[in-house]
Amino acid sequence: MKRSVFIWALSLLSLSLLAQPPQIAVNQAGYYPNAPKQAVVVGAPSSTQFRIVSESGETVYTGQLSPVRQSKNSSLVTRIADFSGFTQTGKFKVVSDDLSSHVFSIANQVQDETAKAVIKGYYYQRVSMPLEARYAGIWARPAGHPDDKVLIHPSAATEQRPAGTVIASPGGWYDAGDYNKYIVNSGITTGTLLSAYEDFPAYFAAQNLNIPESGNPVPDILNEILYNLRWMLTMQDPFDGGVYNKCTNARFDGMVMPGVTKDPRYVVQKGTAATLDFAAVTAQAARIFKKYETVFPGLADSCLQAAKKAWQWALQFPDLEYNQNEMNRNFEPQISTGGYGDRRFTDEWFWAATELYATTSDPAYTDVIKKNFPERYTIPTWSNVYMLGVYTLFRSGNEQLMPSTARQQLIVFADSMVQSIDENAFAVVMGRSPRDFTWGSSSDAANQGILLINAYQLTKDKKYLNAALTNTNYLLGQNATGYSFVTGIGSKQAMHPHHRPSEADGIEAPVPGLIIGGPNPGKQDNCSTYLYDEPETCYTDDVCSYASNEICINWNAPAVYLFNAIEALIK
Repeated sequence: MKRSVFIWALSLLSLSLLAQPPQIAVNQAGYYPNAPKQAVVVGAPSSTQFRIVSESGETVYTGQLSPVRQSKNSSLVTRIADFSGFTQTGKFKVVSDDLSSHVFSIANQVQDETAKAVIKGYYYQRVSMPLEARYAGIWARPAGHPDDKVLIHPSAATEQRPAGTVIASPGGWYDAGDYNKYIVNSGITTGTLLSAYEDFPAYFAAQNLNIPESGNPVPDILNEILYNLRWMLTMQDPFDGGVYNKCTNARFDGMVMPGVTKDPRYVVQKGTAATLDFAAVTAQAARIFKKYETVFPGLADSCLQAAKKAWQWALQFPDLEYNQNEMNRNFEPQISTGGYGDRRFTDEWFWAATELYATTSDPAYTDVIKKNFPERYTIPTWSNVYMLGVYTLFRSGNEQLMPSTARQQLIVFADSMVQSIDENAFAVVMGRSPRDFTWGSSSDAANQGILLINAYQLTKDKKYLNAALTNTNYLLGQNATGYSFVTGIGSKQAMHPHHRPSEADGIEAPVPGLIIGGPNPGKQDNCSTYLYDEPETCYTDDVCSYASNEICINWNAPAVYLFNAIEALIK
């Protein structure tokens, strides 16, 4: 009898891993009146029609569903409800047979709330300062880790700064769901945010985020970036220019509020990747903050000097890997927090050289740029920052340093994304293959959008802008899970992220404006609550799932760029 029950339970479990309830997936924030609009009916209903229904229950638009599409990333089948021709503003839902979508808006600036929220998400990650209720609302909290007395770890010791030397490294952003600060990940994050500002300065100048610095003469996105940039500057050894990999506990804190634990904090071993990422960011910051010299006197010059000094250190140590396992065999205390170790540095050399050249026009950097230009374009990650340098060369008008095929290569890559939409079961770019669904897949969707925005900026062809828009739809609910992957946005949003403050603060709603990692069939967390295991459905809204439900600053950054670019460009 027990065996029969066991087999029956296994059968139910097997079904749960394959069968997903029908739904109508929509962008839960909404759609722009004069832009493309699609919803996705999941489960291939027998009906071939759909309706747009107003808040009062009135049918205001009727359309035909597309033929059935079979997903390439799961066993799901869908039909697409295209209502691009419907331009009425208001609140609506899509209905087909007995299925009904979440309510969404059609309005100008419909993603403005999301665009602001994903920037302000960084404010909630600030270290070493209290979050006041007038800015943080119900998520107000004490300052967390002061980081005014941080120890030099033995792996980072030098004659001038022996092991145990006390330095100050306050400020910055907590990296993810944990309470540590990492230069490598901070590098791609800060660089992407600075690039968003460089591409849309007038748009950001008009934005108010309600952060402590709001109202000063500087755009709020730069105010927020500066909070992290000042921390990054503390991570450079003033004696030699090298940059420490991270500021960290020896071990991860438990699920407690920031600053509750009092474990020692360390700066740990310098590395080539960290130092070059730092050089890139500080060089980029130098040219941007030069405009605000009267508000921040000396800041731009300090950033440029820091960048040059980091470059010189890297010339002496061109391939020094941060290998945490090897480090732990030689030094105590052992460090078990995030490694962000990298073994290849050609992309960091390229990015740092492009930023230094864009800021200084010094020909000393051109050979490195030409030598290390990527053979093919890829979506950037913390361990592959080539595209940040490519975007900078285009942005700064330095195409003479690029191969003659560089522009066409970007257009071909963008065209492949555009062409994939008509084959995608969810009418978005994201999910061109199962390989799109990995750790932090939401950031891949946002980074795809950035590449498409860059293609639009180069060509002014709206097909690229419209394609980028589809990935905002994906992030806000038009996906196989039906979840909005931005906390605080949407009717069906992640409520239990792997994020210590959201778990420990006793508040039902998670900290808002944070991008959830998204579907990841790797399931590296061994969390037991996954219901589905196919690539695009392998997600669980559970705090135990750091593989699919954690937040991370480098995932928010491309979302900041994408949502704000869309708001700046779609009229």
